[in-house]
Amino acid sequence: MPEFLYIHIPFCIKKCLYCDFLSVPYNELLAKAYTDALCKELILKKDDAGKLKTVYVGGGTPSILPEECFRQLFKCLKENFKFSDLPEITVEANPGTIDKSKIDTMLSLGVNRLSIGVQSFNDTELKTLGRIHTSDEALKAIETIKNSGINNFSIDLIYGIPGQALDSWKKTISKAVELSPAHISSYELTPEKNTPLYRLIQSAEIKMPDENLVLSMYDYVIEHLTSKGYEHYEISNFAFSELIEIHPHPNPPPSASPSTCGRGLGGGGRYMFRCLHNLNYWDRGEYLSTGAGAHSFIKGFRSKNTDDIRRYIKDLNKGIIPEAESVEIKCEDAIKEFIFLNLRKTEGISLAKAEDLGLDMPGVCMGLIEEGYLEIKGDYLRL
Repeated sequence: MPEFLYIHIPFCIKKCLYCDFLSVPYNELLAKAYTDALCKELILKKDDAGKLKTVYVGGGTPSILPEECFRQLFKCLKENFKFSDLPEITVEANPGTIDKSKIDTMLSLGVNRLSIGVQSFNDTELKTLGRIHTSDEALKAIETIKNSGINNFSIDLIYGIPGQALDSWKKTISKAVELSPAHISSYELTPEKNTPLYRLIQSAEIKMPDENLVLSMYDYVIEHLTSKGYEHYEISNFAFSELIEIHPHPNPPPSASPSTCGRGLGGGGRYMFRCLHNLNYWDRGEYLSTGAGAHSFIKGFRSKNTDDIRRYIKDLNKGIIPEAESVEIKCEDAIKEFIFLNLRKTEGISLAKAEDLGLDMPGVCMGLIEEGYLEIKGDYLRL
């Protein structure tokens, strides 16, 4: 049974120019109706989950939800699901929609990891991306997070932005490191079809940077972050590589407890900072998902909820799970997924796990190994 739960919050103040995730303009009444529906779906699916190791609330912009919706959602989780001793509970946040009151509410509910969508510390680049916040607002949001006692937070950054110079990228990385996040994600901008960014590129209104410049940006982020104590554990992700002491929140809310606030917010201890939830995706583990457009992977089947938010709410008000499709992953596709997902990790593919699937990876990949594209290190085959 899946021990990893994803919850999708589709609301945004404004859709970013590059975003192709399911999102809609924020409406408070719709958000409350959606939260009601989410809780109904969670109750309908509670027997499909094991003891949860992670909960990841993504979007959209989850931090846009009113505090009462967070309380309702986490009350439902606590009443209907079992948790491991120190679950990783992440909420994605936009610097323009987070404040001290909301942070303290999240802390009181057991949230113990925040993922902050900064993307850049350059205002021109933020405008190019269509972000709603400025660099100063991002810095103030992170200062508020740190002053609230939160040590375990991640910063998302984007490189390869139209008009972005290598020097600007270096400044963004340096500023991020100064803020001492436990985790940094660094993604190359990819223009997706059906996004405003893609249309602007196709019409030649803006131009993507040179490929060699983008490669230099990627090389730099690896070199700089690893020199500053971050472990490059996945193609785009870096975690503070040492076990460091996390002190309990100086003034934890009354409802916070070590059992619900482990891994860096309310409870003390020593923790590593890889994102456990995403590691499960790259390990091709099972996961349960809720919310409009959310995908689940259970017992070899990948299912997807409807993208239509009003239909999602309507179906759940009738007690119907709003599933749009369910597809069994065939053996050949499962093997392909196992290979390309595991190769995203720096450690690579476990040869023992590959052998369990009947795969002789060293034999199959000998040509790539001899040409230097892949290497065997211990029990792993990696890029």
